[in-house]
Amino acid sequence: MSGKAVATFGEIMLRLAPPGFEMIGQNDVFTAIYGGGEANVAISLATFGEKVFYVTCLPDNLVGQAAVNSLRQWGVDTSFIQRSGSRIGIYFLEVGAVQRPSRVIYDRAHSAISEVKPGSIDWDALFKQCDWFHITGITPAISANAAEVSLEALKAARKAKLTVSIDLNYRKKLWKYGKAPGEVMPSLVELADVAVGNEEDADKVFGIKAPDADVEKGRVEAESYRYVATKLVERFPNLKKVAITLRGSISASHNTWSGILYDAKSDEMHVGAKYDITHIVDRVGGGDSFAAGLIHSLRSGASDADAIEFAVAASCLKHSVIGDSNLVTVDMVNSVLKSGGSGRVQR
Repeated sequence: MSGKAVATFGEIMLRLAPPGFEMIGQNDVFTAIYGGGEANVAISLATFGEKVFYVTCLPDNLVGQAAVNSLRQWGVDTSFIQRSGSRIGIYFLEVGAVQRPSRVIYDRAHSAISEVKPGSIDWDALFKQCDWFHITGITPAISANAAEVSLEALKAARKAKLTVSIDLNYRKKLWKYGKAPGEVMPSLVELADVAVGNEEDADKVFGIKAPDADVEKGRVEAESYRYVATKLVERFPNLKKVAITLRGSISASHNTWSGILYDAKSDEMHVGAKYDITHIVDRVGGGDSFAAGLIHSLRSGASDADAIEFAVAASCLKHSVIGDSNLVTVDMVNSVLKSGGSGRVQR
Protein backbone atom coordinates (compact mmCIF):
# COMPACT_ATOMS: atom_id res chain seq x y z
CA MET A 1 0.00 0.00 0.00
CA SER A 2 1.27 3.47 -0.88
CA GLY A 3 2.56 5.73 1.88
CA LYS A 4 0.50 8.58 0.45
CA ALA A 5 -3.24 9.16 0.71
CA VAL A 6 -6.37 9.14 -1.42
CA ALA A 7 -8.45 12.34 -1.60
CA THR A 8 -12.12 12.62 -2.53
CA PHE A 9 -14.28 15.71 -3.07
CA GLY A 10 -18.06 16.03 -3.00
CA GLU A 11 -21.15 16.60 -0.86
CA ILE A 12 -22.01 14.74 2.31
CA MET A 13 -25.71 14.95 3.11
CA LEU A 14 -28.14 14.17 5.87
CA ARG A 15 -30.12 11.08 4.87
CA LEU A 16 -33.60 10.82 6.39
CA ALA A 17 -35.49 7.55 5.96
CA PRO A 18 -38.51 5.93 7.60
CA PRO A 19 -37.64 2.83 9.65
CA GLY A 20 -37.28 -0.46 7.83
CA PHE A 21 -39.36 -0.63 4.68
CA GLU A 22 -42.03 1.87 5.68
CA MET A 23 -43.19 4.46 3.16
CA ILE A 24 -42.77 8.20 3.60
CA GLY A 25 -45.91 9.49 5.31
CA GLN A 26 -46.66 6.17 6.94
CA ASN A 27 -45.47 7.55 10.28
CA ASP A 28 -43.63 10.57 11.67
CA VAL A 29 -40.27 8.91 12.40
CA PHE A 30 -37.11 9.30 10.28
CA THR A 31 -33.73 7.68 10.88
CA ALA A 32 -30.84 10.09 10.34
CA ILE A 33 -27.60 8.96 8.66
CA TYR A 34 -24.90 10.95 6.87
CA GLY A 35 -23.69 9.96 3.42
CA GLY A 36 -22.92 10.95 -0.14
CA GLY A 37 -21.04 9.48 -3.10
CA GLU A 38 -17.48 10.61 -2.49
CA ALA A 39 -17.87 10.47 1.31
CA ASN A 40 -18.97 6.85 0.97
CA VAL A 41 -15.83 6.08 -1.01
CA ALA A 42 -13.67 7.82 1.60
CA ILE A 43 -15.19 5.88 4.51
CA SER A 44 -14.89 2.56 2.70
CA LEU A 45 -11.26 3.22 1.87
CA ALA A 46 -10.56 4.16 5.48
CA THR A 47 -12.05 0.86 6.69
CA PHE A 48 -9.72 -0.89 4.24
CA GLY A 49 -6.82 0.76 6.06
CA GLU A 50 -6.10 3.51 3.53
CA LYS A 51 -5.12 7.04 4.48
CA VAL A 52 -7.85 9.20 3.01
CA PHE A 53 -8.86 12.88 2.94
CA TYR A 54 -12.40 14.00 2.28
CA VAL A 55 -12.98 17.55 1.03
CA THR A 56 -16.33 19.32 1.12
CA CYS A 57 -18.08 22.45 2.42
CA LEU A 58 -20.27 22.26 5.51
CA PRO A 59 -22.00 24.93 7.61
CA ASP A 60 -20.33 25.83 10.86
CA ASN A 61 -23.15 24.59 13.08
CA LEU A 62 -24.09 21.48 15.05
CA VAL A 63 -25.46 19.62 12.03
CA GLY A 64 -22.35 20.34 9.98
CA GLN A 65 -20.19 19.18 12.88
CA ALA A 66 -22.19 15.98 13.20
CA ALA A 67 -21.44 15.26 9.54
CA VAL A 68 -17.73 15.86 10.17
CA ASN A 69 -17.86 13.53 13.19
CA SER A 70 -19.52 10.82 11.10
CA LEU A 71 -16.43 10.85 8.86
CA ARG A 72 -13.88 11.04 11.67
CA GLN A 73 -15.28 8.03 13.50
CA TRP A 74 -14.18 5.82 10.60
CA GLY A 75 -10.72 7.38 10.30
CA VAL A 76 -11.27 9.84 7.45
CA ASP A 77 -9.08 12.96 7.59
CA THR A 78 -11.37 16.01 7.58
CA SER A 79 -8.71 18.72 7.89
CA PHE A 80 -9.44 20.14 4.42
CA ILE A 81 -13.19 20.45 4.94
CA GLN A 82 -14.25 24.07 4.46
CA ARG A 83 -16.75 25.49 6.95
CA SER A 84 -19.00 27.75 4.89
CA GLY A 85 -22.59 28.16 3.82
CA SER A 86 -25.77 28.00 5.87
CA ARG A 87 -27.17 24.52 5.32
CA ILE A 88 -26.34 20.89 4.69
CA GLY A 89 -27.98 19.03 1.82
CA ILE A 90 -30.71 16.54 2.73
CA TYR A 91 -32.15 13.57 0.95
CA PHE A 92 -35.17 11.52 1.88
CA LEU A 93 -35.01 7.80 1.15
CA GLU A 94 -37.96 5.44 0.96
CA VAL A 95 -36.53 1.92 0.88
CA GLY A 96 -38.33 -0.30 -1.60
CA ALA A 97 -39.23 -3.95 -1.22
CA VAL A 98 -40.17 -6.71 -3.65
CA GLN A 99 -41.83 -4.99 -6.64
CA ARG A 100 -42.02 -1.53 -4.99
CA PRO A 101 -38.87 0.43 -5.93
CA SER A 102 -36.88 2.66 -3.62
CA ARG A 103 -37.53 6.38 -4.03
CA VAL A 104 -35.27 9.39 -3.37
CA ILE A 105 -36.32 13.01 -2.84
CA TYR A 106 -33.57 15.65 -2.76
CA ASP A 107 -33.60 18.78 -0.63
CA ARG A 108 -30.16 20.20 -1.38
CA ALA A 109 -30.76 23.55 -3.10
CA HIS A 110 -28.41 26.25 -1.76
CA SER A 111 -26.45 23.72 0.27
CA ALA A 112 -22.94 24.68 1.35
CA ILE A 113 -21.20 22.75 -1.43
CA SER A 114 -23.38 24.38 -4.11
CA GLU A 115 -21.93 27.75 -3.11
CA VAL A 116 -18.26 26.66 -3.02
CA LYS A 117 -15.98 29.30 -4.51
CA PRO A 118 -13.14 28.63 -6.99
CA GLY A 119 -9.80 29.21 -5.29
CA SER A 120 -11.18 28.57 -1.81
CA ILE A 121 -9.63 25.12 -1.40
CA ASP A 122 -5.85 24.69 -1.27
CA TRP A 123 -5.58 21.77 -3.69
CA ASP A 124 -1.80 22.06 -3.97
CA ALA A 125 -1.33 21.60 -0.21
CA LEU A 126 -3.72 18.64 -0.19
CA PHE A 127 -2.29 16.86 -3.22
CA LYS A 128 1.26 17.01 -1.86
CA GLN A 129 0.05 14.33 0.56
CA CYS A 130 -1.81 12.20 -1.99
CA ASP A 131 -1.26 9.95 -4.98
CA TRP A 132 -4.93 9.33 -5.96
CA PHE A 133 -7.93 11.65 -6.39
CA HIS A 134 -11.54 10.50 -6.80
CA ILE A 135 -14.61 12.48 -7.80
CA THR A 136 -18.04 11.66 -9.22
CA GLY A 137 -20.50 13.13 -11.69
CA ILE A 138 -22.80 14.02 -8.80
CA THR A 139 -20.77 17.02 -7.65
CA PRO A 140 -20.66 18.92 -10.98
CA ALA A 141 -24.42 18.31 -11.28
CA ILE A 142 -25.16 20.28 -8.11
CA SER A 143 -24.37 23.81 -9.32
CA ALA A 144 -22.25 25.80 -11.73
CA ASN A 145 -19.91 26.64 -8.84
CA ALA A 146 -19.50 23.00 -7.88
CA ALA A 147 -18.80 22.10 -11.51
CA GLU A 148 -16.17 24.83 -11.78
CA VAL A 149 -14.42 23.73 -8.59
CA SER A 150 -14.56 20.09 -9.71
CA LEU A 151 -12.67 21.03 -12.86
CA GLU A 152 -10.25 23.14 -10.81
CA ALA A 153 -9.57 20.13 -8.56
CA LEU A 154 -8.98 17.78 -11.48
CA LYS A 155 -6.56 20.18 -13.14
CA ALA A 156 -4.63 20.48 -9.86
CA ALA A 157 -4.59 16.70 -9.47
CA ARG A 158 -3.16 16.27 -12.97
CA LYS A 159 -0.56 18.94 -12.30
CA ALA A 160 0.45 17.06 -9.14
CA LYS A 161 0.66 13.81 -11.17
CA LEU A 162 -1.98 11.98 -9.14
CA THR A 163 -3.94 9.07 -10.53
CA VAL A 164 -7.48 10.34 -11.09
CA SER A 165 -10.67 8.29 -11.02
CA ILE A 166 -14.13 9.56 -11.88
CA ASP A 167 -17.45 7.83 -11.34
CA LEU A 168 -19.87 9.04 -14.03
CA ASN A 169 -22.78 8.74 -11.56
CA TYR A 170 -25.64 10.27 -13.54
CA ARG A 171 -28.40 11.83 -11.39
CA LYS A 172 -31.25 13.16 -13.51
CA LYS A 173 -32.86 15.07 -10.63
CA LEU A 174 -29.74 17.18 -10.01
CA TRP A 175 -28.96 18.74 -13.39
CA LYS A 176 -31.12 21.84 -12.85
CA TYR A 177 -28.82 24.87 -13.27
CA GLY A 178 -28.97 25.15 -17.05
CA LYS A 179 -26.16 22.82 -18.11
CA ALA A 180 -26.56 19.26 -19.40
CA PRO A 181 -24.11 16.52 -18.38
CA GLY A 182 -22.92 16.26 -21.97
CA GLU A 183 -21.73 19.87 -21.74
CA VAL A 184 -19.91 19.52 -18.42
CA MET A 185 -18.66 15.97 -18.04
CA PRO A 186 -16.35 15.66 -21.09
CA SER A 187 -13.87 18.23 -19.75
CA LEU A 188 -13.75 16.30 -16.46
CA VAL A 189 -13.40 12.81 -17.93
CA GLU A 190 -10.61 14.11 -20.19
CA LEU A 191 -8.52 14.57 -17.03
CA ALA A 192 -9.14 11.08 -15.59
CA ASP A 193 -7.17 7.84 -15.73
CA VAL A 194 -9.96 5.54 -14.53
CA ALA A 195 -13.66 5.81 -15.32
CA VAL A 196 -16.29 4.01 -13.26
CA GLY A 197 -20.00 3.70 -13.95
CA ASN A 198 -23.10 1.57 -13.68
CA GLU A 199 -25.04 -0.16 -16.42
CA GLU A 200 -26.55 3.03 -17.85
CA ASP A 201 -24.29 5.95 -16.85
CA ALA A 202 -22.37 6.04 -20.15
CA ASP A 203 -25.68 5.98 -22.03
CA LYS A 204 -27.25 8.80 -20.00
CA VAL A 205 -24.12 10.99 -20.02
CA PHE A 206 -22.51 10.29 -23.43
CA GLY A 207 -25.10 8.31 -25.40
CA ILE A 208 -22.96 5.14 -25.36
CA LYS A 209 -25.42 2.26 -24.93
CA ALA A 210 -24.55 -1.39 -24.45
CA PRO A 211 -25.95 -3.48 -27.33
CA ASP A 212 -28.55 -6.08 -26.38
CA ALA A 213 -28.73 -4.78 -22.81
CA ASP A 214 -32.04 -4.00 -21.13
CA VAL A 215 -31.49 -2.50 -17.68
CA GLU A 216 -35.21 -2.38 -16.86
CA LYS A 217 -35.56 -6.11 -17.48
CA GLY A 218 -32.27 -6.95 -15.75
CA ARG A 219 -30.48 -8.04 -18.95
CA VAL A 220 -26.92 -6.81 -18.33
CA GLU A 221 -24.50 -9.33 -19.77
CA ALA A 222 -20.82 -8.56 -19.29
CA GLU A 223 -19.76 -8.91 -22.92
CA SER A 224 -22.17 -6.15 -23.97
CA TYR A 225 -20.25 -3.75 -21.75
CA ARG A 226 -16.95 -4.33 -23.53
CA TYR A 227 -18.50 -2.19 -26.24
CA VAL A 228 -19.25 0.59 -23.73
CA ALA A 229 -15.73 0.47 -22.31
CA THR A 230 -14.03 0.57 -25.73
CA LYS A 231 -16.24 3.44 -26.91
CA LEU A 232 -15.41 5.44 -23.78
CA VAL A 233 -11.70 4.90 -24.41
CA GLU A 234 -12.11 5.90 -28.07
CA ARG A 235 -13.72 9.17 -27.01
CA PHE A 236 -11.36 9.72 -24.08
CA PRO A 237 -7.96 8.23 -25.01
CA ASN A 238 -6.54 9.43 -21.70
CA LEU A 239 -8.49 6.67 -19.92
CA LYS A 240 -6.35 3.72 -18.92
CA LYS A 241 -9.11 1.63 -17.35
CA VAL A 242 -12.90 1.50 -17.38
CA ALA A 243 -14.91 -0.32 -14.70
CA ILE A 244 -18.66 -0.91 -14.84
CA THR A 245 -21.00 -2.45 -12.28
CA LEU A 246 -23.59 -4.89 -13.56
CA ARG A 247 -26.78 -4.97 -11.53
CA GLY A 248 -29.52 -7.34 -12.62
CA SER A 249 -32.69 -6.08 -10.94
CA ILE A 250 -35.10 -8.94 -10.39
CA SER A 251 -36.97 -6.91 -7.78
CA ALA A 252 -36.18 -4.21 -5.22
CA SER A 253 -35.27 -6.97 -2.77
CA HIS A 254 -33.46 -9.34 -5.14
CA ASN A 255 -30.60 -8.37 -7.47
CA THR A 256 -27.71 -10.06 -9.17
CA TRP A 257 -24.40 -8.22 -8.92
CA SER A 258 -21.15 -8.30 -10.89
CA GLY A 259 -18.81 -5.97 -12.75
CA ILE A 260 -16.18 -5.64 -15.46
CA LEU A 261 -12.76 -4.01 -15.66
CA TYR A 262 -11.36 -3.10 -19.06
CA ASP A 263 -7.72 -2.20 -19.64
CA ALA A 264 -7.17 0.13 -22.59
CA LYS A 265 -3.52 -0.78 -23.21
CA SER A 266 -4.00 -4.55 -23.39
CA ASP A 267 -7.59 -4.45 -24.71
CA GLU A 268 -8.40 -7.09 -22.08
CA MET A 269 -11.61 -7.23 -20.08
CA HIS A 270 -11.95 -9.06 -16.78
CA VAL A 271 -15.34 -10.05 -15.38
CA GLY A 272 -16.00 -10.41 -11.66
CA ALA A 273 -17.98 -13.19 -10.03
CA LYS A 274 -21.76 -12.91 -10.25
CA TYR A 275 -23.48 -12.78 -6.85
CA ASP A 276 -27.15 -13.54 -6.32
CA ILE A 277 -28.27 -11.09 -3.62
CA THR A 278 -31.62 -12.49 -2.60
CA HIS A 279 -32.24 -10.23 0.40
CA ILE A 280 -31.05 -6.64 0.07
CA VAL A 281 -30.72 -4.78 3.36
CA ASP A 282 -29.58 -1.44 1.85
CA ARG A 283 -28.42 -0.95 -1.73
CA VAL A 284 -27.54 2.77 -1.43
CA GLY A 285 -23.82 3.26 -2.01
CA GLY A 286 -23.31 0.02 -3.91
CA GLY A 287 -21.47 1.77 -6.71
CA ASP A 288 -19.40 3.81 -4.27
CA SER A 289 -18.29 0.66 -2.46
CA PHE A 290 -17.35 -0.84 -5.83
CA ALA A 291 -15.22 2.22 -6.64
CA ALA A 292 -13.54 2.05 -3.23
CA GLY A 293 -12.77 -1.64 -3.65
CA LEU A 294 -11.29 -0.98 -7.07
CA ILE A 295 -9.16 1.96 -5.89
CA HIS A 296 -7.85 -0.02 -2.91
CA SER A 297 -6.97 -3.04 -5.06
CA LEU A 298 -5.24 -1.08 -7.81
CA ARG A 299 -3.27 0.99 -5.31
CA SER A 300 -2.22 -2.24 -3.59
CA GLY A 301 -0.73 -3.54 -6.84
CA ALA A 302 -3.39 -6.17 -7.54
CA SER A 303 -3.82 -7.53 -11.06
CA ASP A 304 -6.91 -6.42 -12.97
CA ALA A 305 -8.40 -9.89 -12.50
CA ASP A 306 -7.95 -9.72 -8.73
CA ALA A 307 -9.00 -6.07 -8.53
CA ILE A 308 -12.39 -6.65 -10.14
CA GLU A 309 -13.05 -9.67 -7.93
CA PHE A 310 -12.28 -7.64 -4.80
CA ALA A 311 -14.38 -4.67 -5.95
CA VAL A 312 -17.39 -6.83 -6.78
CA ALA A 313 -17.18 -8.81 -3.54
CA ALA A 314 -16.80 -5.64 -1.45
CA SER A 315 -19.79 -4.00 -3.10
CA CYS A 316 -21.83 -7.20 -2.82
CA LEU A 317 -21.27 -7.04 0.94
CA LYS A 318 -22.43 -3.40 0.99
CA HIS A 319 -25.95 -4.61 0.25
CA SER A 320 -25.96 -6.13 3.75
CA VAL A 321 -24.90 -2.91 5.53
CA ILE A 322 -27.44 -0.29 6.60
CA GLY A 323 -26.47 3.25 5.64
CA ASP A 324 -24.75 4.87 2.68
CA SER A 325 -21.23 3.67 3.46
CA ASN A 326 -19.65 0.25 3.25
CA LEU A 327 -18.16 -0.60 6.66
CA VAL A 328 -16.64 -3.99 5.86
CA THR A 329 -12.94 -4.73 6.25
CA VAL A 330 -10.43 -6.26 3.85
CA ASP A 331 -10.61 -9.52 5.83
CA MET A 332 -14.37 -9.64 5.42
CA VAL A 333 -14.07 -9.17 1.66
CA ASN A 334 -11.37 -11.81 1.41
CA SER A 335 -13.59 -14.20 3.37
CA VAL A 336 -16.29 -13.80 0.72
CA LEU A 337 -13.73 -14.36 -2.02
CA LYS A 338 -12.61 -17.54 -0.28
CA SER A 339 -16.04 -18.93 0.60
CA GLY A 340 -18.01 -17.69 -2.39
CA GLY A 341 -20.35 -15.79 -0.09
CA SER A 342 -21.98 -18.65 1.79
CA GLY A 343 -22.62 -16.40 4.81
CA ARG A 344 -21.89 -19.17 7.33
CA VAL A 345 -21.52 -18.08 10.96
CA GLN A 346 -17.91 -17.34 11.92
CA ARG A 347 -16.98 -18.53 15.42
